[in-house]
Amino acid sequence: MSDIFLRLIKMLIAPLVFSTLVVGIAHMGDAASVGRVFGKALGWFVTASLISLVLGLVMANLLKPGENLGLPLPDIGASAGLATSKFTLKDFVSHLVPKSFAEAMANNEILQIVVFSMFFGVAMASLGDKAKVLVSAIDELSHVMLKITGYVMKLAPLAVLAAMAATVAVNGLGILLKFAVFIGDFYLGLFLLWGVLVFAGYVFLGPRVFKLLVLIKEAFLLSFATASSEAAYPKILDALDRFGVKRKISSFVMPMGYSFNLDGSMMYCTFATLFIAQAYGIHLPLSTQITMLLILMMTSKGMAGVPRASLVVIAATLNQFNIPEAGLLLILGVDTFLDMGRSATNAVGNSIAAAVVAKWEGELIPEAAADINARAMDAAMVSSSAPA
Repeated sequence: MSDIFLRLIKMLIAPLVFSTLVVGIAHMGDAASVGRVFGKALGWFVTASLISLVLGLVMANLLKPGENLGLPLPDIGASAGLATSKFTLKDFVSHLVPKSFAEAMANNEILQIVVFSMFFGVAMASLGDKAKVLVSAIDELSHVMLKITGYVMKLAPLAVLAAMAATVAVNGLGILLKFAVFIGDFYLGLFLLWGVLVFAGYVFLGPRVFKLLVLIKEAFLLSFATASSEAAYPKILDALDRFGVKRKISSFVMPMGYSFNLDGSMMYCTFATLFIAQAYGIHLPLSTQITMLLILMMTSKGMAGVPRASLVVIAATLNQFNIPEAGLLLILGVDTFLDMGRSATNAVGNSIAAAVVAKWEGELIPEAAADINARAMDAAMVSSSAPA
């Protein structure tokens, strides 16, 4: 059931991102506005990613979850079965640009869809009245996709129940006890990261940030239970609408965030890499750890949409620092439980980022007006679901 739900979500992501992003850019009016929003969003994402990586590094060094593990270690020659390759800047840059828009849509390559949509939206904005009909048509498409999203979300409670039941049934509660220290240390790090993100939101949004947290609670729980950041995307868009973020900002920043601002996943990369090194008794000097952090800063970008993407990034990093890849076998069994926290953190980070960028751009409507808008959305939802 949870697999079907996630497939339905993946079915929606590409057309939803394309339609909302293109309309948002077209309504911005010019390429200068697009570039300004892009720059502000990217600045926030890079800063948040760096903080997440550093926090994972600090927590792993302070708590040392891999020392005295008390578990048999996988043989150093064992393979985790993950495809890895050395990272090159050339590969990253070339991956940004789709060979085919249809291929990018088919593979749910969010970063490539964003690149094409930016070209498409800027071109429509530059055409002005000539593209008015096309803008209107794509705007209608975005409303249709949001309507379909509403239908799919009715399955969310059942999918959450199925996902939780299956996870416990397959892995058993015993595995949680064996890795209790590792899981506990990681979630302690996540709690601290949540605190940092909320504090940053408070600095720019004031007490209103707590209202945003209330609005995204459903998206948070959904991404936690399904261990999927993508599952929360439509819910976060809806929550940001209710919070007062104009759609032309949220529809631009959110897809970017899913490629550049996976805060929970970033923290896990440094934390898990050092955990494996500690488990095998490998000492990494501070200079090596800083080098690892900078490499992860680059290699982790654009990893959204790849199953167990964090593990693939970690595996590639282990190879570069001569840490046994077999160490991944230690955490594979509990990765689902860890992925829940990572995905939920990604949802929080992207929501706050979109709200802050909207505030910087003057596109965050006042709280009173946002409340009126939210009530109108509720009334429209009730009327559309009422029998004819």
